[in-house]
Order: sequence, then C-alpha cells, then structure tokens
Amino acid sequence: MYVLWRIIVKELLQLRQDKKMIPIIFVAPIVQLVIFGFAVNTDVTHVPMVLVDQDRTSASRALLDRFVESGYFDLVGSEETPDAVDAWLVGGRAQLGLVIAAGYAEADATGRPARVQLIADGSDAAPATVALGFGSAIVAREAGVRLAEYRRHVDAEGELPAVGLTDLRPRVFYNPDLRSRWFYVPAVLAMILMIMTMLLSAMAVVREKEIGTMEQIIVTPIAAWQLIVGKLFPFAAIGLIQVFLVTGVAVFGFGVPLRGSFLLLLLLTQLFVLNTLGLGLLVSTLVRTQQQAMMVAAFTMMLPMLYLSGLIFPIENMPHAIQTITYAIPLRYYANIIRGIFLRGSGIDVLWPEALTLLVMGLAILTLASLRFRKRLD
Repeated sequence: MYVLWRIIVKELLQLRQDKKMIPIIFVAPIVQLVIFGFAVNTDVTHVPMVLVDQDRTSASRALLDRFVESGYFDLVGSEETPDAVDAWLVGGRAQLGLVIAAGYAEADATGRPARVQLIADGSDAAPATVALGFGSAIVAREAGVRLAEYRRHVDAEGELPAVGLTDLRPRVFYNPDLRSRWFYVPAVLAMILMIMTMLLSAMAVVREKEIGTMEQIIVTPIAAWQLIVGKLFPFAAIGLIQVFLVTGVAVFGFGVPLRGSFLLLLLLTQLFVLNTLGLGLLVSTLVRTQQQAMMVAAFTMMLPMLYLSGLIFPIENMPHAIQTITYAIPLRYYANIIRGIFLRGSGIDVLWPEALTLLVMGLAILTLASLRFRKRLD
C-alpha cells in the first residue's frame, strides 16, 4: 500500500506543478456550466409575430390578445395581406405570422368554423414546431370559448341543445414548466466528467512515455496493478470533486431541483467514472503522443458517445440499427441516472439496471485496458 500511495502522491504533485492545469480542471467546468446553462435554452418564448387581421372586429382583437398575453408571442408588426408575411420571415424580423380571415367574428357568432392561419419560419424546425403547437392550442382554446358561448345562447332560445365540450386538462410531472434548462444542465455534469476523467487519464499515461519516465517506472519493483490504480485514482478523486461543484451550481445557480439522493448520485457517478477511466487507459495503450491521445479520445469516443447516448438527441428518433448500438455506450445509462435522480427523484430500486450495467461494462473495459497496459509494460 505504501508503494501505491507514493504513486498517487506523485500524480498529485505532477498536477500541482502544472500551474495551468488546475484552472482547467476546476474552473473551466464551472465556466462551461454557466455558459451552457444560459446559452443553451430551447424554451420557446417571446416569438416575434406579425399580424394580418382582415376581420378587424372585437373577436379578432380578443384572439390577438390571447397570443400576446400568453407570453409565448410578441407582436412586432402588422400587414394587410398574407403575402406580405413572407418578407418578415425572410428578413428574420418575425418567426410566425397570424392571419385572421375576414368573417372570423361572424363565423364565431353563428357557430360556424372560423378561418385562422399560422405561417411559421421552418428553417429551424424545432422552435417552429413548438410555436405552431402553442399557437394552435391558443386558437383551439379561444374557439372552444366562443363555441360554448354560442351554444349557451341558442340553448336559452330553445333552438339547439347545448353539447358538452371536451375539457382537456393536461398535467406535466417532474418539469411542470417544461424548462429545457432543467433537461440540459444536468447533462453538463456527464460531459464534464467524461472529458476530464477520460482525457486526463489518457494523457497522463502517455506523458510518461513522452518524457521518458515510463522506462524508469518499469524497472522499479512496482506491480502493474499498483501503477494502474495509482495513475487513475487522482482523476477519480477529481471527478468526485467536480460532482460537488457542478451540482452546487446547477441547484443553487440555475434552480435545477435535486429530488433524489445526492449520496446515490455520488455512488453511481463512480460507476460511470470507472468506465471513463478505463477508456482513457485503453486510449493510452493505442497511441504514442499526448496529441494523438487527445484526438483519439475526442473523435473516436467522446463525440460518438455524446451523439448516441440520448444526452442531447432523443434515442427514440434514431434508426433502429443505431438504437441497438447505443446499448454499448456507458453514457446512455449515466444520462438516465442523472436525470432520474435530479428531476424524477428516482432511487436505486428504479436505477439498479443502469447501475449494474455500468458496473459490468466498467469492469470489462478496465480489465481489457489493464491487460493491454500490462502487455506494453512487459
């Protein structure tokens, strides 16, 4: 154990001597989280909207008021014809056009369908789809109110019995306001852990080769497992510290709820770190320079894991063949863990399949990397 401890101390001293590495390890993740939390926001609010009101009645103005009062749309201008909306969309001055056809109020008053059109800028499909959904819901709600008033009126005159309207009252659990920040900010924890633990561990081993100290270590009476554990342990400790830092900023800085157990988050994070450290060690056995280690880790491991893990893009939308591949990606299971603990308050009774999978995968990856590392030492 003394030998192992001395190796760990050696790695920590090397980190301390590199004055530029300390800010990268501890300050850069916080900066990244702050930038990511403020910049990456897919919530659709204050969509610039241009109006074409060909009816010009109190009913059409009431519909416009519903759009503005919702907070999702801002009225930025008006035109006389629908054709004029195109110039607003092309110029980027508006993202949605609301066209209220002539006869809207009369149709509402007589219970007939009223003509309303929404024209959206589809160059960015995601916000356009959400904006159309919000707009359609507002139009449908206003139409329901008008129809109910018409039926009450004709029922009072004995002309038409009132027909019950469907009362749809949706509820959203775990993220009632559908804040995208709650979805993306916990994902930064996984990204930071993967980048720091995988990249730093790979570069630490390769650095020994570059500066020529690996040969000196080989001739010393140090067991291979002691060298592996001593090399990887400091980065596991750094990952643990980053969990505290990132979680603190996410909860107290961005208001992301931590509904589950923080202790469970720490425990299951170590299972994920077991995978990333193993991958970092594996990379170090495949390359000769730190530049190669950085490129291989970034482009052959980290980026594919980010794309295919469900951390950013939904796995359900991927082709079936790609969905099958995602089962081999550790980040997929850790993404379920962090969002389950943060947002849904999930416990080990729910997350044990992900935890078991990370444990098995981590041991397999670390064993393979260790065998290759021992072979290189021999």
